[in-house]
Amino acid sequence: METQSAPVDFLPIIFQVVVALGFVVGTLIITHYLGPRRKTADKLSTFEAGVKVVGNARQPFSIKYFLVAILFVLFDVEVIFMYPWAVNFRELGMAGMVEMFIFMGTLLLGFIYVIKKKALDWD
Repeated sequence: METQSAPVDFLPIIFQVVVALGFVVGTLIITHYLGPRRKTADKLSTFEAGVKVVGNARQPFSIKYFLVAILFVLFDVEVIFMYPWAVNFRELGMAGMVEMFIFMGTLLLGFIYVIKKKALDWD
C-alpha cells in the first residue's frame, strides 16, 4: 500500500519557515529603526584588518590570478564528483564506468584547452 503526503503534513515545515523568516525580517527592521545613527570619520573610513589605508586600492594586476583560482575551483569540483563515484564503483557497474570516462574525457579536453592557451604559464 502506497502512502501519499497530504498538504497538511507540510504544515509544521511551512510554519517553521514562516517563523524563521519573520524573525530575520523583524530583527532587521527593528535594528534599523532602533539602532544608533552616529556617523563619525572613523566609521566612514575604510577598515582592512586594522591596517591604515595607503594609496589607491584599484591597482591593475594580472587576470591570471583569477584564471588560476577558477581552474582550481573547476578541478576541485571534479574531485567532489569523483568521490561518490569511487565509493559506489561496484554498484554502478559498466554504465558508471562509461559515464565516468565521458566525464573525465570532457575535463581532459578542457585541461588540454587551458594548456594550449597557456593559461597556466606565468610571465
